[in-house]
Amino acid sequence: MTQVAMTDVTLFLREFARTRRDTGAIAPSSPLLARSLTRYVIPSPGRARAVLEVGPGTGAVTRHIRASLGALDTLDLVEANPRFAELLHRDYGGDERVRLLTGLVQEHELGSYDTVVCGLPFANFDAGTVEDIFGRLLAALRPGGTLSFFAYAGMPPLRRVFTTGGARERTLAVQAVVGRTLDRHRFRTETVFGNLPPAHVHHLAPVAPLPAYAG
Repeated sequence: MTQVAMTDVTLFLREFARTRRDTGAIAPSSPLLARSLTRYVIPSPGRARAVLEVGPGTGAVTRHIRASLGALDTLDLVEANPRFAELLHRDYGGDERVRLLTGLVQEHELGSYDTVVCGLPFANFDAGTVEDIFGRLLAALRPGGTLSFFAYAGMPPLRRVFTTGGARERTLAVQAVVGRTLDRHRFRTETVFGNLPPAHVHHLAPVAPLPAYAG
């Protein structure tokens, strides 16, 4: 593992311990998960593409996105954690194609995007916040655009079993919002076993026709 990767993991673990509710993961996304999340960041020679990544953390997925950017393409990063934002600024501040927006995604006026990649821990939010974020991200998509996000495999039933009282009610409400969103907009789900822990990656589109299969 490279020194940069070790630094990313150390920072992620530290922030998980400090702000578990907002971080929502114990390690950066694996290369396999990053590849799945960015499946629809598809090169389009001669046309400028706009990509949004929400909750990039230490940039494990961002690196995959930037590697596919052309000279005319742009990438907006929205990161609420100030320590992650500082790391992202260090790594991407010199790239004029990349714009870093600090704070919650609800605090920003989003542009119009071909692809949105979301790494937010929806299970840690309340149902109203989850519904609001999904609405904002789907509304920001251009015709034919896609939204990709992930959820850890096996976690929803575990949360239902091991939470009680108000926490259980919140969990059920959030899962209902995510379920409705998937029913209305999902066109593909992948399971990535090569991640800690394994994850389901969901690909959404705001309206039919569904985007073409990217391989």
